[in-house]
Amino acid sequence: MAPRPDEPQLFRPAPLPTAELSDEERLACLRLIRSENVGPVTFRDLINHFGGATKALEALPALTRRGGSGRTIRICPKADAERELDAARRIGATPLFTIEPNYPALLARIEAPPPMLYIKGNHELLNVPAVAIVGSRQCSAAGVQLTRLFAGQLAEAGFVIVSGLARGIDRAAHETTLKSGTVAVVAGGIDWIYPPEHAELQARIGSEGCLVTERPPGLQPRDKDFPRRNRIIAGLVNGVVIVEAAARSGTLVTARYANDLGREVFAIPGHPLDPRAEGTNRLIKQGATLVTEAAEIVEVLRPILGLEERRYDYTLPMEQPAAAPTSAKPSAPELAPEDVSKAVLSALGPAPVTVDAIARNAGLTIQAVQIALLELDLGGRIERQGHSLVALKSV
Repeated sequence: MAPRPDEPQLFRPAPLPTAELSDEERLACLRLIRSENVGPVTFRDLINHFGGATKALEALPALTRRGGSGRTIRICPKADAERELDAARRIGATPLFTIEPNYPALLARIEAPPPMLYIKGNHELLNVPAVAIVGSRQCSAAGVQLTRLFAGQLAEAGFVIVSGLARGIDRAAHETTLKSGTVAVVAGGIDWIYPPEHAELQARIGSEGCLVTERPPGLQPRDKDFPRRNRIIAGLVNGVVIVEAAARSGTLVTARYANDLGREVFAIPGHPLDPRAEGTNRLIKQGATLVTEAAEIVEVLRPILGLEERRYDYTLPMEQPAAAPTSAKPSAPELAPEDVSKAVLSALGPAPVTVDAIARNAGLTIQAVQIALLELDLGGRIERQGHSLVALKSV
């Protein structure tokens, strides 16, 4: 879905001048960003025009008067900005402004990039060729299996994996690539744990990978912050892979941003009867690149990025052993039989999956899954295909 060489290219703003910032200039940049009516475009224009945040702050009152405002513009007090930076230091987060050399190069080139990011972890991952893998929170076991397969193979090909630290597909993508390089973009403050069960995973990404947000420390995410997060995800990467997405899904917002930003959009087709694949299949109809293996993604992106060919195995078995989820309970939860059946049903779809995959996705023991499948089989809810494959029965 990205524009081809013979198509008109998207508007690319003039790059900001980059420079190492002193503590004083960093504080001035934050005050400028937090001042009234200063958005991403205004911030860029002010910096370009005045050559720095300190001079831009000094000029704000006069600019406001000339603009016809009947009142004095609110400029962020120095004390407020100092408190925010102190809070960031306490949690190990570092501010990174668009005018600094290490700001993600791909993100810096989009129209109106976030003026500042807070990052925690290995910031070098933000300037490595990257692919986003995103999808449904209420995903199927097959979706998780595909995510692990694609994430592992793309990492082997040299790509950092970016996602949004949500439940389901995002989590599987991060867990698979903790060692090879993963970036999580969060909607709230970098210290705000959401969802709560991802506390350990978020801590590990902040240590072994990289956490990214544009929101201040301690900020609980609002509804409008999630689309902004999705735009950052799309801006950081060379391509976006959609694994599962319902007809009305936030995942589709990421796909739309990716297309608008000229990124490649890839979609893994899903079963036509599975509502979790409805949005994904629609993307393919609208022009997203249909992919069934990671090799196809690499083949599209390698010439765009000028990457050298690397030797790696695209034929990893679907049932390769996966590491236990980082925030899983130490033992399988004790659930009532009806709750076990519900958990197994939520992991199933029209596409057949193995009992092992169901157990991993639902966080249950093999024995518990087998008992639930026996009950569901007796109830006429599932169908078995081959020795160990199970799917929801078609209506």
